[in-house]
Amino acid sequence: MITPETAYIACRFFLDIAALYLWGSSAYLWLLVPASLSGNIWARQYRLRALAIGCILSATVLALPFRSAILNGDWAYASDFNAMLDIISGTTIGTAWIWQAAGAAFVFLTYVAAPMRLRAATMTIAAGFLLAGLAASGHAAMNTGWLRALHRGNDIIHVLAGGAWFGALIAVALILPLLSDRQAGRNATTALIRFSTAGHVAVSVVLISGIANMFLIIGGFPLDWSVDYQLLLSLKILLVLSMIGLAIFNRYVLVPKLSRPHGSVAALRIGTTVEIVLALAIIGLVAWFGTLEPVAM
Repeated sequence: MITPETAYIACRFFLDIAALYLWGSSAYLWLLVPASLSGNIWARQYRLRALAIGCILSATVLALPFRSAILNGDWAYASDFNAMLDIISGTTIGTAWIWQAAGAAFVFLTYVAAPMRLRAATMTIAAGFLLAGLAASGHAAMNTGWLRALHRGNDIIHVLAGGAWFGALIAVALILPLLSDRQAGRNATTALIRFSTAGHVAVSVVLISGIANMFLIIGGFPLDWSVDYQLLLSLKILLVLSMIGLAIFNRYVLVPKLSRPHGSVAALRIGTTVEIVLALAIIGLVAWFGTLEPVAM
């Protein structure tokens, strides 16, 4: 039988993927992709956006019953309204869920009500708000005073930078085939160059904020592999470094070849797909070890 803990991890996984995708993809299309191309790529993602919205709403609705079952040690409490009300009114978990629900509502209202010409911008803001709320409810809660504020701020920066990288990759994968298009090729090239430039910044921020988080949470490097949190964190670091290495290869080996008669578009598409797969694995690990104790008790 599936445990409440496993169900909650799956819930976090789909929520995180959806929110990161909406944030990164929308921000990229709003800020970096030429307007004439941005609308086309935005329209082509409508099914994926709808799926992401569905994941966010479903995960938000399910998160509270799952947490109730976890805290009380029995699936029966997943349907106990009074137990869930106690969580909402008297715990930091409940406060975090309220922020999550507010963020999910903001994202949904943006999806259904924002004017078409403003949807990328408003979705960026809404998804960013949701991610900030999710990040602020993590391990930073174990600190107090100014250290808690610093930790939460760093968490938010880390998540937004990572989401900007991951979410934009989906749009990049759709833009790559347009490089050979006579009409859209120039704009596609511009969009990819801008992504590459912004990607350098995003990756740098991910690394710096990630190292800061590591020291804020466990006080150093994750060397105690007898602790599941540190073992999974080490695996995450390995995957992130692999993703960075692949991104560097794509940027400095494959991209310069695009101007040649026989460019490397196919190889670049494969590389981008592998980056997305690695990012999904990283998100899964974070959803898992985010529920664990970071040090031996």
